[in-house]
Amino acid sequence: MRLSSAQRREAVVRAAVTEFAAGGFHGTPMDRIAGRAGISQPYLFRLFPNKRTLFEKAVERCFQETGDFYARAAEGLRGTDALDAMARSRKRFLDDSSLPLLRLHAVTAVLAAGDPGITDQVRRSWAALWFSVEDRTGAPPAEVRAFFAQELLMIAQAALEGPRGPADDRGGPGGPGGPADGGG
Repeated sequence: MRLSSAQRREAVVRAAVTEFAAGGFHGTPMDRIAGRAGISQPYLFRLFPNKRTLFEKAVERCFQETGDFYARAAEGLRGTDALDAMARSRKRFLDDSSLPLLRLHAVTAVLAAGDPGITDQVRRSWAALWFSVEDRTGAPPAEVRAFFAQELLMIAQAALEGPRGPADDRGGPGGPGGPADGGG
């Protein structure tokens, strides 16, 4: 079965989310994304004119899917109950998804590259995610800020620590009750 151009673009965006999450903007070659998407690199450049455009699209998708994940976690809930449900779902989200790491790479790309296009996309995407959580929960800005602060800490720890090991049983940042565990 032959895929349409729109279906190929979708496959490329999905591949880009995975690859950019693993390698970041500067560390991800376009041929790796093309290979994951099952297309040639020249065809990739017919779908997306450059790496920056594809990165921006992957970042946008990443934040949209994060918002969708949190919306599903809080379905039927409001206020603190909704925010708590989102927070409880976070551990599974961090373990099962490349989206959090891509969000971290998006922020570092803004800091490292200073590219106005990437900066604008990350800013718009963060704002949309923030407002989706705020609207869904009805939580005051301070609670939403604390929610995202905790999430970013957990993403950074997951990126730095990798898989948990026996030393994590002591507690602290990577252990039970620590920030990476949703506590402390």
